[in-house]
Amino acid sequence: MRPRTIYSVPVGLHHLALEVSPDRVDDCVGFWALLGFQRAAVPESLVGRVLWLNKAGSSVHLMVTDEPVVPALGHAAVVIDSYEQTLDRLRDAGFEPEPRAEHWGAARAYVRDPAGHVVEVMAAPPPV
Repeated sequence: MRPRTIYSVPVGLHHLALEVSPDRVDDCVGFWALLGFQRAAVPESLVGRVLWLNKAGSSVHLMVTDEPVVPALGHAAVVIDSYEQTLDRLRDAGFEPEPRAEHWGAARAYVRDPAGHVVEVMAAPPPV
């Protein structure tokens, strides 16, 4: 019998992947930086095909492709601890957050990244 290796891995969503055209990559990196995400190293085998952005254990992978697909309804959602300041930074950078209904009593807004993806910015997550 082979010895079993047990890993201590947090359970949850690790990353989301968004398709981005090569000419929008830098703009998208700047957009996600406004939400607190920073560039991270990618494996050598992925250099030139994807960029990784990390924040507090979550990642956004920008998949570089000449013909990106942007879902009409699908979106990413990010909980932000400085909600109003983040919306101000987005507006100052030329983005227009659209306030949404506060279904659980917490502020939230939709904003489009430079590639056209909808990102939901949330002051707090829904209760569990």
